[in-house]
Amino acid sequence: MTGTSDSTAIDRSLTSLDNYLLLGKSGLRVSPLSLGTMTFGEQWGFGSNKETCRKIFDRYYEEGGNFFDTANCYTNGDSERFLGEYISGRRTDSVVATKYSVSPSSEDLSDKYSRIFPNQGVKSGTRRPNPNACGNHRKSLVETLDGSLKRMGIGYTDILYVHLWEYRTPIQEVMRALDDVVRSGKALYVGISDAPAWVTATGNTIAELRSLTPFISMQSRFNLLDRSLEADIQPMCADHGLGIVPWGVLAEGFLTGKHTKETVAATKRQIGGHLTDPKNWRIIDEVQAIAEECQKTPAQVALNWTMQKPGITSPLLGVRTMEQLEDNLGALNFTLSQEQMVRLDKVSDPASWPFPHNVLKNLNRYVGHGLEMEMPKKYHAAQSLQTAVTDA
Repeated sequence: MTGTSDSTAIDRSLTSLDNYLLLGKSGLRVSPLSLGTMTFGEQWGFGSNKETCRKIFDRYYEEGGNFFDTANCYTNGDSERFLGEYISGRRTDSVVATKYSVSPSSEDLSDKYSRIFPNQGVKSGTRRPNPNACGNHRKSLVETLDGSLKRMGIGYTDILYVHLWEYRTPIQEVMRALDDVVRSGKALYVGISDAPAWVTATGNTIAELRSLTPFISMQSRFNLLDRSLEADIQPMCADHGLGIVPWGVLAEGFLTGKHTKETVAATKRQIGGHLTDPKNWRIIDEVQAIAEECQKTPAQVALNWTMQKPGITSPLLGVRTMEQLEDNLGALNFTLSQEQMVRLDKVSDPASWPFPHNVLKNLNRYVGHGLEMEMPKKYHAAQSLQTAVTDA
């Protein structure tokens, strides 16, 4: 896409790590970029060693960063162990978020492989599968949180997330159990991740009616390739006072520009997902064009766009090297212009929105020209998006 670029805002810093924001409807102050720690440890095959992770932690912390995200299952517990060691002596300065619901090993791996390879001499383990080692229920919550606190060597976590919604435990049980751990002092706030909007809204409505602890934060996937969050989750978060902490903001590295059609073709690799959709290549082309205008990297442009979207509090960084961290932090040092934001909105506009959101393009026809919606425009990203695209 071509067009006259308005670069008047590029030299203005967007924010800084020590420009703290309130997380949702709470008084908790967090940095505008959160340091994800799923890459802390090498047990999953893609993370970094302890020394590298410490350097990444220290660099983020030195810049004023205070928001650290982990989970009980990340790198089979190494993520929490590493993080606990790094924040030792810095606990008061650190906002730690961990998660429950997913077990790092709900069954002994030797049991698993003995079934897959019955004739390969793999001996079954002695520990039987534990059906309650994961899930959203109270037993999973209590035992998982205790394990997380022990691994990190801390007395409480600032935020405890429901890691994902598993459609088995009643939301009433979840909200009551979460309130208990807050009242016990083991968690200060609660959040939810990878859950439908209706679950989160129901949970916070129950919390309000029964004077229980509400969710203050939502983690969900969001990037230029996947904007489904804007349909229901974003306006729900605005209405219920949840800060959005998006993950996958660089689409597993695709939005860094490290993949090209030429290199993919040359390696003759088996490709799927992001690399096979022609629209994604149009998106990265526009990201790279704007990066050249700004003299920034594609990753910085993609992150800057994310931080400027309504409702976004603190995108999660998932870095494996110091170079990646430095590159990501560079997204704070400039501001994409409105014209550039609209270009990125337009090229990434989903081909279709699910019903009833697809009627938003015709709102004026239905409700009358010049009439404002009752909900502020910034609360309804889909409506704002369609207006921007139409006006572009």
